[in-house]
Formats: sequence, structure tokens, C-alpha cells
Amino acid sequence: MFYLTTAIDYTNGSPHIGHAYEKVLADVIARYHRLRGDETFFLTGVDQHGQKVQQTAEKEGVHPATFVKRTTKKFIKLWETLGLEYDGWAETTDDRHKACVQGILSRLEKEGQLYKKAHSGHYSVRQEQFLSDKDRDENGKFGEEWGEVVLIEEENWYFKLSEHTEWLQGFLDSTPESVLPAFRKNELLKALERNSGTDLCISRPKERLRWGIEFPFDPDFVTYVWFDALINYVSFVGYEKPEGSDLPDFDSIWKAGGRPVHIIGKDILVPAHGIYWLCMLHAMGFSDEEMPSLLVHGWWNIKGEKMSKSLGNIVDPAELAEKFGVDALRYYLVRDIATGKDSDFDLERLIMLFNTELANELGNLCNRALNMSQRFIGGIISTTGELTEDDKALQQSLADCTATYHVAMDHFDCDKALEAVNRHVTHCNQYAERMKPWELNKDTENTERLQTVLQHLCESVAHCAVLLSPVLPEASAKLASQLKLESFEKLTLDDLKWGLLADGHSIGKPKPVFPRIQIEEVD
Repeated sequence: MFYLTTAIDYTNGSPHIGHAYEKVLADVIARYHRLRGDETFFLTGVDQHGQKVQQTAEKEGVHPATFVKRTTKKFIKLWETLGLEYDGWAETTDDRHKACVQGILSRLEKEGQLYKKAHSGHYSVRQEQFLSDKDRDENGKFGEEWGEVVLIEEENWYFKLSEHTEWLQGFLDSTPESVLPAFRKNELLKALERNSGTDLCISRPKERLRWGIEFPFDPDFVTYVWFDALINYVSFVGYEKPEGSDLPDFDSIWKAGGRPVHIIGKDILVPAHGIYWLCMLHAMGFSDEEMPSLLVHGWWNIKGEKMSKSLGNIVDPAELAEKFGVDALRYYLVRDIATGKDSDFDLERLIMLFNTELANELGNLCNRALNMSQRFIGGIISTTGELTEDDKALQQSLADCTATYHVAMDHFDCDKALEAVNRHVTHCNQYAERMKPWELNKDTENTERLQTVLQHLCESVAHCAVLLSPVLPEASAKLASQLKLESFEKLTLDDLKWGLLADGHSIGKPKPVFPRIQIEEVD
């Protein structure tokens, strides 16, 4: 079982391009693993509790439950638009999740992992957490990343985080796949040094915050939003579920196969996922082998600056999908960024990549292969005669493309996988230019050669349709339909051998799948 999750989206705002990128990346990876033949479970959802949600709801004059329900609909609508195919949906107001959180709190309290104490300190309203002197900058001030910082004195419950940091250090040092890409782990290790010896405040008194999961053994407190939200990764796949629950079987998802993969943004690696969550799991009894891998992605920036409402540079993915199409947006989001690194969002590059790599290169190949096969050989695919060096080179190009794609996707390098496909498409178009099937068709003595050339082009289109299906599921399905590739939805990577289109296979009529984006349409 391949278990993949994304960070659940905080419902104190609207989805933006960063949310869309993370979810499309996850959807592509999940679809790829299904294509590999792996049984796959993809979980995503929304984080609905916390002080900021309560404050925003109060400003709008509605109950927090009403506010988060309304906001959640925005996320669900966008995921439907972008064609996400997830297996599990998490909402932290779900009673099943609340019961799981309360069960974990009760067990940790009985095992001596929680304690209660009074504390006076600086509190970040934006991050909803207490700060220490270690969070100050070189000038002794709390940086802009913390937002409004206020002084609070109150009693709260604490998790003995400090008892697990030595273990975490050893785990990170000995487990290469714990944080991906590897360079992100260095940031975590440095942060771990700063947080050593610090425990985590995991409650908020109800007199300050009521919108949260109540402590089962102390009803005057609710659970800190991060301690609540992180547990979704186990609660919605059946962790310690009650008998008769409709949730999945936890062991078959979390423990069967390799490590679960959590896809998160770089801003929530430290401390939430890299420190809090891994230490929480360790306290809950998870072994080193059961710890998840954290796949950390970068940000989409605008001219090197982070997108933000205050700067007015937020990009709305719903508007992009409506204007340029879902295919163009999905392709751009995983083609123009290296997983783990930042990239600048560039509308001109979105258009350029779609027009050059899909509309021009792949579209041209599809048009040539299917159109000429229909017009010249009646749509019947066959190979006769000896293969030339050009034919053999094309077959080798496809084999190399598939192998490179396989390795890249296994390492979550979607951009490199798409580069490999594009290289083969370019090879095919160059092959067509050299073989000139339109010239071969002028002489009946060239019929056998013409059939071989067109078979090589159509075979390549069939393979490309399969390889691109995780990124462009709808467009790939259209190509497969035109090729009459009836087994398309059941194909796996192991089936991608030369001869996918059997001798005598009949293809359908071609229709354009990648219409060019017209530049004049851009504002």
C-alpha cells in the first residue's frame, strides 16, 4: 500500500496557487503509483479549528461552524475543478477525528506524557503558539513571520516534547528518506538544536478559545490547533477506530508497504511536522520504521517575493483553470518547478509550455500519427519489412524515456519525468520529418515502409498517453479513446512494452486534444 497525504488546508481563507500546486503534485504522485500497480490511498482535507478561525467568524458575525463549512466548500469545488482523485477526505470537525484526538490525549496523559502548569510568555496570534527567546532574531525582536505577538499569562497543558528530541535527532541522522529533498533536512536539524529542551503547550483555555476539541479529562481547555490537525493523518485512516467504524483498516494503509509520504510546504516543516508530529508519533508508540517521509515542496513566488494578500499578488487557480484550461494549469504546476525548490509563477511560461510542449510538439505528433494513419492506411496499424536504424533508434528513445520517467517519478521529480517524455516526442517529430510519410504515400511501392513508420508514430502516442496520464488524466483519456486503446484504464507501467498497439489494431478518427492558447486572450 502506498499511503500519501497532503497538509490539510487551513479554512481561515481561500485557496490560492500554493494550495493548488500541493494538491496537483499529490494527485500526480498518487496517480503515478496507481499506474505502477501499487494499491494507493490518497488523503487530503481541511483544518477547521483554531483561534484565527474563531476571530474571523466573529468579525463576520457567524458561528465558526458556519464559517468553516462555507470555506470548506471553496476548497472542495477547486479540487473538483482540478480533477483531484483522492481516496479519503479529512475535516477536523468530524466526530470520528475528535474521538481519535481525545483518545490520544487520554492515553498520553495516563502515560505521563502530559502535564499542567502556569506560564507567562509571548504568544504569536498568527502562528497560534507561545514563543521563547530562541524565536527572537539577532536584534532581540520577534520577526515578521510571527505576526502580532502579545504577552499572555495562563495555565495550560504541555506535551513532554523534550523527552523525544534526542530520539528525533538520531532518527533523522540515520534515516535518509525521513525528509525529502535531502537539503531540507539540514533546516530541520538546525531548528531541532534550537528547540532542544523545550516542551509544547498543547491546550488553550476556553475563556480565550472555545473553537477546538475539548480535553477529555479537563473540559476547561481545548486542544491546540496543531496538535489537533496533525492527528488527521492517522485518524482518517482508522487509527484506534471503534468497532463498527466505517473508517479504513489502519494497519493495511499505514503499515503495509513503505513509509507513508506526507507532502507539505517548507513553511510547516519546522516546527510542526518535522518536530511536533514526529515526536507525537514516537510518544504514541510508532517505531522508526513506521515514521512517515516528509516530502517538502517550495513556494510559488512572484518576481522572487512570496505571494501575500498584503502585496496584492495572490494568484487564483480557479481563474487560471477557467481561462486557460485545467490541462494547461496542471501541466505547468508540475513542469516548471523542481520538487522541493521555489519557483517564480510566470503566466507567459504557462502559455509557452502548453503551446510548445503540448499544442506544438505532442499535438503535432498526434495529428501526424493518427491523421496520416487514417488517410493513408485506413487506420489499420501494422508493421512489415525490416526495421531501419531510424526505427530502432526511435524504439530505443521510447525505452530510455520510459526508464528515465520511472526513476524520476519514483523520486517525486515530476519535472524531470515530463522532460523525458518531451524529449521522446521531439525525437518522434524529427523521425517523421526524416521519414516523410506524406512522400512515402505517393508511391504504392513504399506501402510497407509507410505502414512501419506510421506504426512507430502511433505506438509512441499510445505510450505517451499512458505516461502523461498522471498529469493530464482527461487529455490522456481522449488520446487513448482516439487510439481505441480499450485497456487504457487498466494499463500499468509494466505493460509499456513495444507492441502496445497490436498488429492489425484499428485506430479511431483524430480530434485536436491540445488547442493552442492564443496570446491575445491574455490581459
